[in-house]
Amino acid sequence: MMSNAQHVPSNGEEPVTILQEILEFLGGVATPDAWLEEALRQQEILLLDHRNLEYKAAQTALSLMGRYLTKTELTARMSRLAREELVHFEQVSKIIRARGIEVRHVSASRYAAGLRALLRGGEVERLVDVLVVGAFIEARSCERFAALVPRLDAELAKFYAGLLESEGRHYRGYLKLAYLYGDAADVDARIEVVRAVERELITLPDEQFRFHSGVPA
Repeated sequence: MMSNAQHVPSNGEEPVTILQEILEFLGGVATPDAWLEEALRQQEILLLDHRNLEYKAAQTALSLMGRYLTKTELTARMSRLAREELVHFEQVSKIIRARGIEVRHVSASRYAAGLRALLRGGEVERLVDVLVVGAFIEARSCERFAALVPRLDAELAKFYAGLLESEGRHYRGYLKLAYLYGDAADVDARIEVVRAVERELITLPDEQFRFHSGVPA
């Protein structure tokens, strides 16, 4: 497995390269076929939860900016990320409207809460953990978009394929910030901790179908 130290991409890097890197980061755990089959059956829930996640991603970026305004690299990256996530929110909202799907409340999955339960209490430690968790969320999103693309209708496949580059960039951005503001050995150790929990959340039976849910029970 690759070192946890971030890979620096060359300009014009092919999507397959970032996907290979992401799968290694995720410990080689790909989205189970059972989840993909359920996603095709529940596309309304998939889109509604995706809409929520784009909003929450923007909200998380803005929250980090507000808490760490003196960290210029962080605020610059989070500002760009928040803007991109809001554009994605608008794009998926447009698809939902065009398909005549009623916008309704969709409860959160266990995934983000399960990862955030790992956050430590110290100021530096908590920031490292938030950034590492953010990297995993973005990496899993990218991996799932890629897995869904060949199975979806042309419009949705084109939309999700278009998100791969930004999600991969967000994953790398979070990871870069973790190494910038934390001790490298500690970041490496936290990646291993989060990876183990993320694996369980993705592979264990899950009563609820959501974008980041586990294997349908």
